[in-house]
Amino acid sequence: MREKIYPIAQLKQILQRERKTGKKIVFTNGCFDILHVGHVHYLTAAKKRGDILVIGLNSDRSVKGLKGDKRPLIDETARAEVLSSLEVVDYISIFNESTANQIIADLQPDIYVKGGDYQIGNLPEVSTVASYGGEVQLIPVVTGASTTNIIKEILRRYG
Repeated sequence: MREKIYPIAQLKQILQRERKTGKKIVFTNGCFDILHVGHVHYLTAAKKRGDILVIGLNSDRSVKGLKGDKRPLIDETARAEVLSSLEVVDYISIFNESTANQIIADLQPDIYVKGGDYQIGNLPEVSTVASYGGEVQLIPVVTGASTTNIIKEILRRYG
């Protein structure tokens, strides 16, 4: 499974080789704290938009900054390994920043995808993607499928 997980600099070199063969690179990012059906539908839809699907995985430090001190529930190494077991995922790189701007600037994917719960006008990565001529696309989300909702349901039942 770990053969899909690379540091950003090494992944950049890999993607340059893939691009030379004419492959379209799709990139998304997120915490993926508890993998659920919404993630699976989202990642499957993202993969259909190109040839190579790359995930920028928020590091533990980054997740804490975004979600608070009680998150992530699953550490970054385990989250990366779970994601790497999915057939639709080609590569994963862990990043520390609160936004994906730097990893996107480094990797320059052809298409950047996010869930439909976001709006293009509110995504901080849009200007970075536009700077090299990439495209931003939104993918519909599975209503109610979220890590936050799973945590709330666990607490309701067992808390």
